Amino acid sequence: MTEQPLRVTWVQPEDLLGHELRQASEDGRDVSPQASTWHTSGGPPSPPRAGASTPPAPPELRTLALRLLDELALLPTPLGGREPTSLPEIVRSCDTAGPPGGTRTTVPGEPGAPPPAPSTPTGATVPGGPGGPPPVSGRGGVGASLGVQQLHAAWLGRAAGCLLGKPVEKLELPAIRTLARATGNWPLTTWFTARGLPQDLAARHPWNRRSAANSLAENIDGMPEDDDLNYPLLNVLLLQRYGRGFRTADVARLWLDQLPAGRTFTAERVAYRNLLSGIEPPDTARHHNPFREWIGAAIRADVHGWAHPGDPASAAAQAHRDAALTHTGNGVYSAMFVAGTIAAAGGGADVHASLRSGLAVVPPRSRLAVAVRDAVETARAHQDFDTVVDRLHSAHGHYHWVHAIPNAALLAAALTHADGDFTGSICRAVSGGWDTDSNGATAGSVAGLLAGHPDRLPERWTAPLKNRLATSVVGFDGIGFDELARLTQEALRP
Repeated sequence: MTEQPLRVTWVQPEDLLGHELRQASEDGRDVSPQASTWHTSGGPPSPPRAGASTPPAPPELRTLALRLLDELALLPTPLGGREPTSLPEIVRSCDTAGPPGGTRTTVPGEPGAPPPAPSTPTGATVPGGPGGPPPVSGRGGVGASLGVQQLHAAWLGRAAGCLLGKPVEKLELPAIRTLARATGNWPLTTWFTARGLPQDLAARHPWNRRSAANSLAENIDGMPEDDDLNYPLLNVLLLQRYGRGFRTADVARLWLDQLPAGRTFTAERVAYRNLLSGIEPPDTARHHNPFREWIGAAIRADVHGWAHPGDPASAAAQAHRDAALTHTGNGVYSAMFVAGTIAAAGGGADVHASLRSGLAVVPPRSRLAVAVRDAVETARAHQDFDTVVDRLHSAHGHYHWVHAIPNAALLAAALTHADGDFTGSICRAVSGGWDTDSNGATAGSVAGLLAGHPDRLPERWTAPLKNRLATSVVGFDGIGFDELARLTQEALRP
C-alpha cells in the first residue's frame, strides 16, 4: 500500500501567498509586482475552497512565496484610517466618524426606516414587527446576569444552527439550493437529507465529506464536534481561569494548554503556528496570516456578549482582546459586532435593536459596517429571502467564502428578515451559503438567547442533539448542554 503524503492545510507558503495577494488587494494595496513575479514563476492561485493545493510546490517556489509574503507585509494600507485595529482607535472612530458622505443607511426602528413588509409564507414577518418573542423574566440591563435557562437556549441554538449548516459547508449557493429543492426542503425549513436525492445530483454536489456522516437528518446522533462549539467552550474556560480581565496572551496560553493544533483552521492555525515559532500577540495575527479578516474571531464571540448583557461596548472590548490573537481589521470587527449584538439581546433588546447595537461598536466607515447596513436594508426591502441572498452574493461574491464581510452581511440579513423567529433565523442564515455552519451557529445563538428558554425552541431542532456535545477540548467530551449552561453561568459571574 502506498502511503499518502502528509499535507497540512492552511499553512503552506505557496497557498498563503495566493490568499495574501487577494487579501492585500482587498486592502487597497498595489500587489501587481508581487503577483506578476509569482505567476510568471509558475506559482498557483490560492485553493478556492480547500486549505491546501496539490501537489506541493517545489523548494524554489516555496522560498519565493516566503519572500513575497514578507514584501507584501511591508506595503502601506490605504484603508488604515477607516479600518483601524487597536481598540482605542476603534473607539475613537465610533465616537467621531460617520459613513462616507456624512450619511448612513437607516436600520430598523430608526426614524426614516421603511415600514414593515407583509408576512412571509413561513409565518415569520419581514422585519419591522416585534423582533422576537416576548421578553423573558430576569433578562435585564447593564450589570445583570443571564439566567441558566437563557444560556441553555443560546447553547442549544448555536448547536442546532451549526449542525444544520454542516453538510453543505463549502458548497456553492446553487448546489445548496439544488440539493434542498430535490428533497422538498426549499425554502429551507428543516435538516438536510440524502433520502430521496437522485444519485446524479448526489454525485454532482457531494455533501461535505467530514460532516455528512453525522449531520444529515438520518445520521444525527447528538451534536458532533465543530470549531463553532469548541471556541465558545474554550472561552468559558478562559473566563474560569483568568476572569473578564484576561489578556490576549492568556487566550494564547489557554489554547496551547487545551486546544489541539489539528482542531484549528485558517487564521487560528496560522496564529497557533506563529506562537510555536516564538511570535507573540498581536504579531501572531499579522505574520504570514492572509486569513486575518476571515470569520474565525466571530465564532468565538458569544461568551463575550453573554458576559455583558445590556452593555455592548464592554462585550465588544472583551471580544477585541480575544480576536487580536488571530485577526485584524474587519476580522476583529466581526467579533465585536457579534459580541455587541448578543450583549444587547441579553439585555432585553429585540433582534433589530440588537443588530443596531452590534453595529454601533465597530468603525462606521469600515467595509464590514457598510456591508451590514446595506444587508439590513436589503432584507427589509424584499419579502423573498432568495432575492436578498442573490443581491448579497452579487455585492460580495468577490470575497472568499470564509471572509468576515460577506458572512456578517448574511448573518445580519437573516436575523433581520426572520424578525426574531428561531427557525427562520437559522434556516435563512444557512440557506444563504458561504460559511454555512458558522452563520447558522451565530444566528441560532442570537435567536436562542432571544427565545430565552429551551422550551421555546422547536423540539425538532433540539431533540436530535440528545443533550450531548462531542468535543476535543479536554475534559468536556460528551457534556450535556444543560450542564454546559450551568458551567457558563458560573464562569460569567463577576
